[in-house]
Amino acid sequence: MNSDVEELMPRLLPVEASDSDELDLGETPRNPQEYLRQVQREASLCPDVVVAKIDPKKLKKPTVNVSFTACQAAPDGFSPSLKWQQKQVSNFSEIRQSVQKHRQQWRGKTLDDNVVMPKMDDEEGWKKFCLGESVFLGSDSDQGDVDAPGLNYVKIGFPPFLSIVSRLNQATISAVLEHLINWFEERSFVPQLGRWFYALLACLEKPLLPEAHSLIRQLARQCASVRVTLETKDDDRLSALNLLICLVARYFEQNDLADND
Repeated sequence: MNSDVEELMPRLLPVEASDSDELDLGETPRNPQEYLRQVQREASLCPDVVVAKIDPKKLKKPTVNVSFTACQAAPDGFSPSLKWQQKQVSNFSEIRQSVQKHRQQWRGKTLDDNVVMPKMDDEEGWKKFCLGESVFLGSDSDQGDVDAPGLNYVKIGFPPFLSIVSRLNQATISAVLEHLINWFEERSFVPQLGRWFYALLACLEKPLLPEAHSLIRQLARQCASVRVTLETKDDDRLSALNLLICLVARYFEQNDLADND
C-alpha cells in the first residue's frame, strides 16, 4: 500500500484519535444537544399533517428480526470500569467525526492495483479480503507486523484503510459486518476482525437501519459469549472484546447489553 495511506483503526486497542484537535465539523452535530436541535429545525419545516396513500397489498412483510437477548455477564474482573467505557466512547466519537470530515478526501485516493474489493454479496471474497487468505484457509497464527512495508496484504488481509472504507456505502457496510460476524460465530476471534469491526462501526450512520441494528447487537452478544470462555484477564482478546461490547452498548445506545461495572 502507499506509505501515506491512513489506517482507520490502529493495531492496538483501545485507540486514540490522532487529529481530534483539528476537527472542523461544519454542519455535523457536535453533541446530542446539537443533533436534537437540528432534528427540531428540520421537523419545523415539515407540514403539520401528511396523508399517506398506501396500498396494503404492496407492503412487504418484515424481514429483519431484532433479538433483545442480553449479553452474557462477564466473569468477575473481566468487564471494564464505567470510566474506561466513557473514555472509549469519547475516543470513538472523535474518530467518527474525523471519518466524516475526511471521507470525500480519502474516497478520491487511487487504490493500488492489488486492492480488488469484492462485490457486496461475495461473502467468501470479503472474508479473504479482510482476514487474509492465511486465516481464511485455516491458519489463525500470528501474521506478524501488519504495518511493516512490503507485506503481502492478500495473504494477511487488508487493514481498514480510510481509502478503502470510505468507498463503502451503508448497504455494503452492513453486508461486510454480516459476513465477518458469520466468521466470528463459526471460527475464532483474530486481530484482523477487531480492526475491521471497529472501522465498520465507525462508518455506520445514525439512525441505524434495522439490519445494522440487529447486526451490532449480534456482534456484542458474540463478543460476550467469547469473553466468558477466556481463562485469564491477560488474554490478548479481552480488551478488543470489551471495546466492541462497549461501543455497541454505550455509543449506539443498546443499553441492555452494557457492562455495568
